[in-house]
Amino acid sequence: MKRSEINAAIRTAETFMAQMQVHLPPFARWTPHDWEELQHGSEGQGTVHELAERQLGWDVTDFGSGTYARTGLCLFALRNGVPGVPGQTYGEKLLVVGVEQHTPMHFHWNKTEDIINRGGGVLAIRLQMSTKDGGLGTLNPVVFSDGRTVTVHPGGILRLHPGESVTLTPLLYHEFWAEEVPVLVGEVSSINDDAGDNRFLNPLGRFPTIDEDEAPYRLLVSDLTLMAAHQGTQ
Repeated sequence: MKRSEINAAIRTAETFMAQMQVHLPPFARWTPHDWEELQHGSEGQGTVHELAERQLGWDVTDFGSGTYARTGLCLFALRNGVPGVPGQTYGEKLLVVGVEQHTPMHFHWNKTEDIINRGGGVLAIRLQMSTKDGGLGTLNPVVFSDGRTVTVHPGGILRLHPGESVTLTPLLYHEFWAEEVPVLVGEVSSINDDAGDNRFLNPLGRFPTIDEDEAPYRLLVSDLTLMAAHQGTQ
């Protein structure tokens, strides 16, 4: 993805979240200059390391599609534990899902997540069980949604209106997009591990290669990871 495209996606997300009256933590607004200044002290270096280790902050991806508007996602990770480390055992994200902007069919090996429509339009979620070899199964997915058990036909679509939610369990394929109006989605889950817990139906790249055609507006989680790694070599 071009950095200019990433910058535009984050600006759009900030505007939409403000319209939804959602407030992000202070580090969501830090500029690259703020991050640079933060590294001068040991306390600031610890902050960079902590956020990078927990994979917190901005994340924009087109899943390697080259067509972000059709296949892509902009999200902000608010909190997350570290796999294998005692303590925080949960994660939370906010996702801005565009109209007919798809997050491709995938499941998680370990993560259980609640997907919550926090506002905007209708969120459509396609659901299908996986087979032992990672293919598409023929059993009816059964999910828990706001106090009721819902059965969906294989490949069927569950629609969440504002305020509604669904619990997605491991090995359950899901694909989602917004219908007619963008949606602000909340995700509350067990620990999120994008490096090892995602299984996409069609192999693709979770984190894009970035074409630095302009300066960053906000740093991404992947930028913080590189920054933390650089600190470790000094």
